[in-house]
Amino acid sequence: MPDPIRIQFVCLGNICRSPLAKVVFRDKVNDAGLEDHFDIVSSGTGNWHVDEKADDRMRKTAQRKGLSLEDHRASQFQAEDLETYDHIFVMDKSNLNDVLHLDEDDEYGGKVRLFREFDPEPDDYQVPDPYHGGREGFQNVYEIVDRTADMLLHRLVDEYDLAEYLEEHGSVEEQEHES
Repeated sequence: MPDPIRIQFVCLGNICRSPLAKVVFRDKVNDAGLEDHFDIVSSGTGNWHVDEKADDRMRKTAQRKGLSLEDHRASQFQAEDLETYDHIFVMDKSNLNDVLHLDEDDEYGGKVRLFREFDPEPDDYQVPDPYHGGREGFQNVYEIVDRTADMLLHRLVDEYDLAEYLEEHGSVEEQEHES
């Protein structure tokens, strides 16, 4: 089997949006039977939450959806991640600028994209930061992440010719209906 496709989701503090994107995307990958094909992590551009758990409100949002963020510990995005990961999906334009700023030789810009480029309802292409808001903001982020992760997985299945694997083991839709 070839090396796994290395995916990193990035937000500001790595306690709300990117950890949620990681667990939602991982859940979809697992449901499709593609867990051996992906290595999925998350990080933040800032360092003030390093080693902290995900925000309690985001943990509760994930839990209501049958997902767990209990094992998550925040980490900071590093310049070497640009080389290590195949795809880096950032949550907003500020994260995009911060990550690209670390690409001193402009070698890796093609790997870094706004996550909501894959959202069928992209609005302003940014996942809003729910940190200073109420429960509705966290639920809204979940809905954005869930539908965007679906489209992202479909896109990566196409890009990496994983459709053949899915034909042998069932399509993404079939896997989703079985769960």
